[in-house]
Amino acid sequence: MPDNVTIRAATRADLPVIHPVIERAYRGETARAGWTHEADLIIESPRTDIATLAAIVEDPNQRLLIADTDNGLLGCVQVTHKGDGLAYLGLLCVDPTLQSGGLGKQLVTAAEDCARDTFGARAMEMTVIDKRVELIAFYERRGYRNSGEKRDFPVPLDPPLFMDVLVKDL
Repeated sequence: MPDNVTIRAATRADLPVIHPVIERAYRGETARAGWTHEADLIIESPRTDIATLAAIVEDPNQRLLIADTDNGLLGCVQVTHKGDGLAYLGLLCVDPTLQSGGLGKQLVTAAEDCARDTFGARAMEMTVIDKRVELIAFYERRGYRNSGEKRDFPVPLDPPLFMDVLVKDL
């Protein structure tokens, strides 16, 4: 894991730097350097864009936390206040060349702390592509459980993909 990791809320100035990290982690051949990619799922659209990230940063009910290091921005996680004691964890990524080094675990912990301390959440939920059994297992080792609920993948595909909803009490 990189030295001197600081996890902090992103600003608009961080977005041009963190956006390519997100795309490298989720899409295309560069994602194959890590283990959490979606490169095998034939999703050709970008994972996100600067405007979407800016909307997250500007929304008081959301936080985009970034892993800031001496070597630059290396990962992020989104926390969304859903109300009624529930928060949503999304957009977790770590630069593919640094995955399996503990930074993802740090970002998940920071997201849970943010959900609890900033939004008063008592539970965190997330969605994971149901075919990503190794990723679901990663979250289960962190205390998340499969709720049994399935949601549609946000991008229409043929054949369609579905998301498992994972939940953890905070």
